[in-house]
Amino acid sequence: MTHLVPPHVRHQDSYLAATDEFLASGEQRDGDGDWVQEPEDGYAGFAFNRDGLRDRGEFARFVAQRRRACDEDAPRRRGWTPVTFLWMVDGDEYVGSLAIRHRLTERLLEEGGHIGYSVRPTARRHGHATRALAQALVLAHGVVDGPRVLLTCLEENAGSRAVIEANGGEYEDSRGGVRRYWLPTRPG
Repeated sequence: MTHLVPPHVRHQDSYLAATDEFLASGEQRDGDGDWVQEPEDGYAGFAFNRDGLRDRGEFARFVAQRRRACDEDAPRRRGWTPVTFLWMVDGDEYVGSLAIRHRLTERLLEEGGHIGYSVRPTARRHGHATRALAQALVLAHGVVDGPRVLLTCLEENAGSRAVIEANGGEYEDSRGGVRRYWLPTRPG
């Protein structure tokens, strides 16, 4: 059964295996955040890479950065919003990532939305994303900047469109090949 959990070092091996799957597929991974952010105006930035994340200490630093990103006072780039990073797990196996962005920026309003997610290629078509999004709608209640969230997906991404619609997504419009949906958050 799929569960959303905060990033944790115990998932290092399956997280890295999933990373290799994404790299081999050439697909963009959503819901996982940047691995590199350049320093700017008092913001130190950070840099992670696949080889470095094999080291237990470096992976722990990566997990700590992901867990801290939801704090209002956490260091971040100017104009970026707090984000709650969560990992989809099945049993104790990492199967995907999900991010709840607390507020919409101008860019997120057009593309990205409040919630982004991705499921590793070998774990697709098992309902992980549908179950994770349902859980995220409960977690987003009271965290995001309103009673509903925006989700987006590419026009050609039939799988993501089905996940959003299965969770009650109401289609608003398409902009530049990106479909935009609104979903109500759900009290826990």
